[in-house]
Amino acid sequence: MTQVVPDITLVRGDITEQHADAIVNAANSSLLGGGGVDGAIHRRGGPEILAECRALRASHYGKGLPTGAAVATTAGRLHAAHVIHTVGPVWSREEDRSALLASCHREALKVADQLGARTVAFPAISTGAYGWPMADAARIAVEAVRDANTHVEEVRFVLFDEEAYRAFAERIRSS
Repeated sequence: MTQVVPDITLVRGDITEQHADAIVNAANSSLLGGGGVDGAIHRRGGPEILAECRALRASHYGKGLPTGAAVATTAGRLHAAHVIHTVGPVWSREEDRSALLASCHREALKVADQLGARTVAFPAISTGAYGWPMADAARIAVEAVRDANTHVEEVRFVLFDEEAYRAFAERIRSS
């Protein structure tokens, strides 16, 4: 299979309403649901997602999913075949954690390739409760996707509000 440079599209809206092969979840390390995108995906996707997350915790990820890593489960009732869970870093003024944020995107795309996914919907990882500045998160996300070695054909950034949409649109225009 030939590597492709994925088309990047932007959508303002709710990631749980997307039709895609895989939806990326900005998960917490417990994999057991939470607030923000993580809680919305678990609520909308249903108990099947949580059941598979619990099985992952009982087997491979007893201490939780490491920051920057990614793993897949069913998508339950979402309009996707899979949810790819990745744990973004908490933003810090004192420590550059941008490599971990880029890793979230690269690792999610690696998992998508293993699953045969061609369309992948991403949220703005780490920009909510984890405090990452939106413009910087957009820069890191877009660069990571453009530089990824992947077979995914479309990466769709699904951005919940106008600020996020503008930041990602500006990054795509300027790069």
